[in-house]
This record gives sequence, C-alpha cells and structure tokens, in this order.
Amino acid sequence: MEAKKEEKRLSPKCISVYVHFPYCLRKCPYCDFDSFATDPKAIPSEKYTERILREFELRSALISEYRLISIFFGGGTPSLWDPKSLAIAIQKISSAFGVAPDEIEITLEANPSSFDEERAHAFRKAGVNRFSIGVQALESTSLRFLGRSHSPERAIQAVCAARKTGSRVNADIIFGLPGVAIRTYLEAIDRLVEAGARHISAYALTIEEGTLFGELHRQGRLPLASEDEVAEAYLAIEAHLEQLGFEHYEVSNYALPGERSIHNFHYWQCGAYLGLGAGAVGCLEEEGGWARRWKNEAWPERYLGNSGLTEAWSERLSPEMRIREAWMLGLRTSDGVDPAGIKERLGLDPTKGREEQIERAIARGELKWTGKAFVVPRSRWLVLDGIIRELF
Repeated sequence: MEAKKEEKRLSPKCISVYVHFPYCLRKCPYCDFDSFATDPKAIPSEKYTERILREFELRSALISEYRLISIFFGGGTPSLWDPKSLAIAIQKISSAFGVAPDEIEITLEANPSSFDEERAHAFRKAGVNRFSIGVQALESTSLRFLGRSHSPERAIQAVCAARKTGSRVNADIIFGLPGVAIRTYLEAIDRLVEAGARHISAYALTIEEGTLFGELHRQGRLPLASEDEVAEAYLAIEAHLEQLGFEHYEVSNYALPGERSIHNFHYWQCGAYLGLGAGAVGCLEEEGGWARRWKNEAWPERYLGNSGLTEAWSERLSPEMRIREAWMLGLRTSDGVDPAGIKERLGLDPTKGREEQIERAIARGELKWTGKAFVVPRSRWLVLDGIIRELF
C-alpha cells in the first residue's frame, strides 16, 4: 500500500485533507479543540457528510493541481460517525484526486468508549487504514482525573479491535499527571504495544485557557506535576520506547519502522492541507511562496445551516512567515529543517538573516548541521521552545 511509503521531503504539490468532526459524547476537562457534547442519536451523520462534500466541491478549483497523500478525520470523536456516511466522504474525496483509498493514508481518530471490533471493521470497509486511539491512560484514577469515560480494559480492546482489521494503529497517552509514578506510564506503553499499537503519541498534560482545567488552575484548585517530574517522565518514556524499537521522530511521537504518520509529518513539513468541516483549518499555497490559511465556523448548527463557505477568519502568509513556521515545525522532528527543500518551495533561503543565531546555536550544542538539514539534538528537545525563540 502506497500509504506506507515515507517520503523524507514531500513534493510542493502534495496535499492532505483534514476533516473535522465536531461531535463527542462529553467534553474532556483538558480539551480546547472545537468539540461539542452531543447525544449520539442526535448526530446528523448523513447531513454533515453532505455538507462537507458541498464545501469540498466549492474549494475544488483550488486543489486541482495537487497530489493527495492522506485524509485525516479528527475531532471531536469521529468514531461516532456513521461508517456508511464516512465511506461516501472517503470515496468522493479520493476519487476527485484520482486515487483509490488504499493508495493513500486514511486516518480516523477513535475513542474507546465509541469503538469496538464491529465498528472497526465497518470503518475499515469504508476505507480507513489507520486508527488513532485516544487511550490517554490505562489506570482508573488517571482516567477519572482526565474525564475519560472508558475503562482500561475497554482501551486495550479498542487497540486490539483496530489491529484486527489489518490497519496501522496509533495510541495516544498523556503523561505528567499529578501523583502518577513513571512506571505506570511505562507499563501502559507495554500493554499498548502488546495489543498492537505500532505508533505511540505521548503528550505532556497542558493547561489551556477556556477549558475546565484552565479555570480550576486559575482558581488554584488543580493539582499538577512539577516541571522536573514532567521532564523525568518524558525522558523515561523516550528511553523505554527506544528499547522497544520505536523511533522518536517528533517531540511527542514515536513509531516502529514504516509506521510514521504520513499526515502529521506532512504538517510538520509545512505542506498544503485542505480543511473541511465545522472548525476545520486549511492552508493552501499561492504564487510567489505565499499561502492562505483559514478556519471555518466552529458551531455545527451554523456550519450546517449554510450552503456556502463559512470562514470564521482567514490570513495570508508571506514567504517569510512560512519560513518561520518551517523552522518552528521542522525543528520538532528528527529530520530537522532542510534549507534546500524550503528554498525550492518558497524561493527564499531560510538561513538568510539568521546566520548569527544559527552559529550561536551550533556553538552551544543546541543545533547541528547534518550535511542536509539543521536538527536539534534529541538531548535538547526538552528545551526546544527556547532554542526556537532564539532563532527569531
């Protein structure tokens, strides 16, 4: 399957499609995504599918010269979508680019509470070939703290169900929880790998404004792990996954050989992407190295109630702005920033005007030149944000 080919530097004409599904069973206290708690029986799967395909039709003139490499259904909880409706969306989008679903990577985010073996096979039949399971934890106290509605057993069952379809499987976990021992995270990883996860996304708990956790933190009512505890957990998880044969290819992502997320890696290379659905963000290239980025109306009712484009905002990105993003995103990966590739796409040398900063970062051991790309040594990934700030 072509989706398993990992390209080190993607063509300027590659594109990914992101489809946002805004419905979920309930809002998690740490989540700041555009998602809305909804009774599953009230989710308008068929109507929502028709609406995103209408939006796709309206934007089709902008994407005719692109080559599709991936479709990603995120949310919210896309595993609540009706598989038959999802199949229609997959077929219409892929066929418009002249590809079959099995020729590209098609990912579905799934929560264990709405995902079992029957639904896994139904989604696989619809065209999904990669599942991203929102496990987050495999210990009951942690799941309650995070507001998750599934049990540890249900999470393992979900990973096993996805693997039985022959699809690629990613499992998300959250570390840096208060009072949780490092061995708890490592044991969870072992269980997930044994169940069939070949890609692990490990995210430190972050507190975002506008969330329940954000409000509790503002009031001083939210227990948190210390920065040292978070760093210690990060390093232990990294070492453990490497012992299991996983490559740490992005700050928060680990994969066995051949199991990288093509869709996400395309983002980290600042590739073009078409956003469809309520709250979706898209970014398409324009002439002269410019790009246009937009975000759709987030409220599902407003999005569904309009037959045209419903953009909440949009912006034009200059070549220099895109170069800044290329540095910020590229340095998060083990592949780093390829100046020749960026110059080929944007027409500007990304090192110009940053020579002194680059030289200082190399002298401090915060940056190194591989002969092809600038990379941040993995031993410095814990202080990556500071290194990136120094470059601008």
